[in-house]
Amino acid sequence: MSANADNTASSTQADNIEIIEVNAQKRPQDIRDVALSLSLVDGQTIIERQLKDTTALSAIAPNFKITQNAAEGTPPAVSIRGVGSVDYNTSTQSPVGVYLDGAAGASANSQLVNLFDVESVEILRGPQGTLFGRNTTGGAILINSVSAQMDNSGYINLAYAQRNHLSAEGAINRQLNDNMAARLAFSHQDYEYSTNNLLPNTPQAQMRQTHGRLSLFGEWDKLTIDSKIYLSKWDGVVNPVGSIGLVKTFDPLTGLPSSSCSPDEAGSTACTDAFGFNDGSNDFYDVAVNNDINDNSPHATDSHGINVKVQYELNENSYLVSLSNFTTLDREHYYNSDGSPARLGEGNQNVRTDTFSQELRLHQEIGDIYLITGLYFLKEELKQDNRFDLFRDFRAVEELFSNAVTFLYDNTIEIQSSALFTHIEYPLSNQTTFTAGLRYTDESTDYDAIGQVNIATFANDQSGLTIPGWDVSGEVKDNNLSGKLALLHKFNTQHSGFVSFSRGVKSGGYNGALISSALEAQNNYYGAETLNAYEIGLHSQLNRSIRLYSSAFYYDYQDQQVFMNQSANTPGAPPLQLLSNVGESTIYGMEFDLNAQINDAFSTQLSLGYLPEATLALFVDAFGAEIKDNRLPFTSEWNIAAQADYVVELSSGQLNFHVDADYQSKFYFDQNQNPLAIQKGYVLWNARVAWEKADWILGAWVKNLTNEEYSHLKFDLDNLFGMLQDFKGEARQIGLDVRYEF
Repeated sequence: MSANADNTASSTQADNIEIIEVNAQKRPQDIRDVALSLSLVDGQTIIERQLKDTTALSAIAPNFKITQNAAEGTPPAVSIRGVGSVDYNTSTQSPVGVYLDGAAGASANSQLVNLFDVESVEILRGPQGTLFGRNTTGGAILINSVSAQMDNSGYINLAYAQRNHLSAEGAINRQLNDNMAARLAFSHQDYEYSTNNLLPNTPQAQMRQTHGRLSLFGEWDKLTIDSKIYLSKWDGVVNPVGSIGLVKTFDPLTGLPSSSCSPDEAGSTACTDAFGFNDGSNDFYDVAVNNDINDNSPHATDSHGINVKVQYELNENSYLVSLSNFTTLDREHYYNSDGSPARLGEGNQNVRTDTFSQELRLHQEIGDIYLITGLYFLKEELKQDNRFDLFRDFRAVEELFSNAVTFLYDNTIEIQSSALFTHIEYPLSNQTTFTAGLRYTDESTDYDAIGQVNIATFANDQSGLTIPGWDVSGEVKDNNLSGKLALLHKFNTQHSGFVSFSRGVKSGGYNGALISSALEAQNNYYGAETLNAYEIGLHSQLNRSIRLYSSAFYYDYQDQQVFMNQSANTPGAPPLQLLSNVGESTIYGMEFDLNAQINDAFSTQLSLGYLPEATLALFVDAFGAEIKDNRLPFTSEWNIAAQADYVVELSSGQLNFHVDADYQSKFYFDQNQNPLAIQKGYVLWNARVAWEKADWILGAWVKNLTNEEYSHLKFDLDNLFGMLQDFKGEARQIGLDVRYEF
């Protein structure tokens, strides 16, 4: 067993059959030897398709959706096979794990990862209860960045696109001596959003992102050390939210809304919010928003970290892996909730997280048996400094100032998780392998929630009186078992199939969302959820040129944690943002993933996901109302992704043509199946043409070719402001890039 056995995904040729290697079981294996469903994205695809960060991966894998959610910079919404989280709050723990170079991000703040200088991304579908066992009831996204190589090489990539989008990415790799190498990689992007703010003297939204990574690699007789230092800095003006007005008419006597707009009318100039505002334009990308909160509604992220993997060969049949990771993230994000020029709902979500994780694994080959045993430890401290300013403009009005209130809610959440796990692959015959995994996890979440309330005591009292609101502390403890049983059978060298049972567990915790009362603060803890998954799959290499992966699955989801936006009973009060165990749900569906190299010039890929059932069986909301058989949020019944590539050989090089499309059928943005908070089915088309010769590549590309109008999130604030917040997707963008490799 080589000390290099724990590397990332790759592709090789053997017996005229392409071998696709993946690291889904923490060692390189032929994808046909792995009893799970996954999609592999290589670094070249990331470059060619201009995949900026993890939110751009939706069009890659079936039954997989990830979006920016509530504006770029907030925790994204990730869903695999209907299992996910739509919670944008900074305390969120997602049921889909994101692993950067093998290390788990703790809270969902770490799930927005820039994809620069990346070797591969693997999207594992279904519970990963053993090797990636912490909070992965939905699945896992494995991002493998490029490590330092034993050569002297590098590249530089420059691009310009509409909306003043400038980007530069590059890497330089140097072999230091016979045993060591270093690699410095960077990415910088400066861009504006397609949202057009019509309000005069208000800054247009824009963002600057800079990322860097220093990799040091050393290899000696039996010892390998791969270490990486990460740096990231964001700075910009938050992309403003749009307003979907829901009020059609007002009562002339009271001035209160008297009739509502239909779903087809909502958001048009025929409708306003509860205060009579609309942006005055039917252009989808136009807004009119007071976006200068706290000096131009800033978003700032500063993070750094270090990842060290040490691998030591004990003998020819076993090796030991130590993976240590420390990450710090500081983020401030200011926002406007009412989507208007008024100051009715403004706030900030500021967070700092410090995360340390340590994993120790022993890999052994005992005859034909492959055994992995390991220990895992994680500690995260998360500190929130949050504010929501409700009806600030009312403070200047004699009749209304008593309705103005500012909620200051600060939370400290400390998570500690320890686990012991084992994974065994035992060949029952030359063709059949039995896989079993078991993980015991002990986890605790300590929380301290402190709140204050600032009220206006007289008209035009802008400073107000701050009074204590709540001081709640507690602990949520979980210990549980998760794991997997699977049988994989190789019918021949081209076909293999598997059946599996997986149990995933996501721990309980504390919901650090908007809190407006002591009662909410006391009840914001939640318990663990479990998911039992049954799956059958087929991996087929139909010939050297065609690969087909297909699967069918059934999920039994218990004590499911669902983020709910629920209107308050009290008129004019902010909505309740609940993360609660709502009972059980049932999910089943199927997937197909086809890759075909038609000839030397033409290749194509088709991914299809089908979820006919993804419903909450029954739950009772905070007001005692029963909700039954509602479809899970962010869960399309159909999603289809396709791409085609064609190469034309020229005497002066070659031309590469690429086109891809991503179709999502309609889905709801919340658990209420609100016909207003819905995204209708849509298709996003992207295309690229590039000329390539030797070390040079010149490309021209377009994203969202048909200028499809779609939203990342529609958030229901009907009872508060008479509108829905609309977080808009990006418009069509055309760009050029040049790449030089040396």
